[in-house]
Amino acid sequence: MYLNKAFLFGNLTRDPELKSLPSGIKVVSFGLATNRTWKDKNGVKQENTSFHNIVAFGKTAEVMAQYLKKGSSAFIEGRIETRSWDDKNDGTKKYRTEIIVDNFQFGPSSGGPRSEGGAPKSHEEAPETKGKAAQMDTIEYPTEEINPEDIPF
Repeated sequence: MYLNKAFLFGNLTRDPELKSLPSGIKVVSFGLATNRTWKDKNGVKQENTSFHNIVAFGKTAEVMAQYLKKGSSAFIEGRIETRSWDDKNDGTKKYRTEIIVDNFQFGPSSGGPRSEGGAPKSHEEAPETKGKAAQMDTIEYPTEEINPEDIPF
């Protein structure tokens, strides 16, 4: 059995571009930047950034186009494909390597709470939400011991 699997976590380099195929299926494409840091043999910190072409189809494409934007972080799971075509201008063969999305997750959002329009809410607008947010961040654990016999599976 062979395996073609890619896992990437990075930031979008441009806004997703949503299009429709002639069959009506939605397709989205965007760039994703990943980086890696290491120390060379002299102990000097080095950094390398890689850029990836991401493509998704169907409902996944619609969701990505709706919620992701340039600078957003995302975790992408997919497969690597290289497609080729003949250039219309000079007839040369062109190639493009892409990650075809099988699954994805939104990365952590930057900034604080968001309003419905996507703009950050100011803390002065809703002071009562401060206390609620603080209450939601604390977890109340049961005081009694949990008996494994009580677990239903």
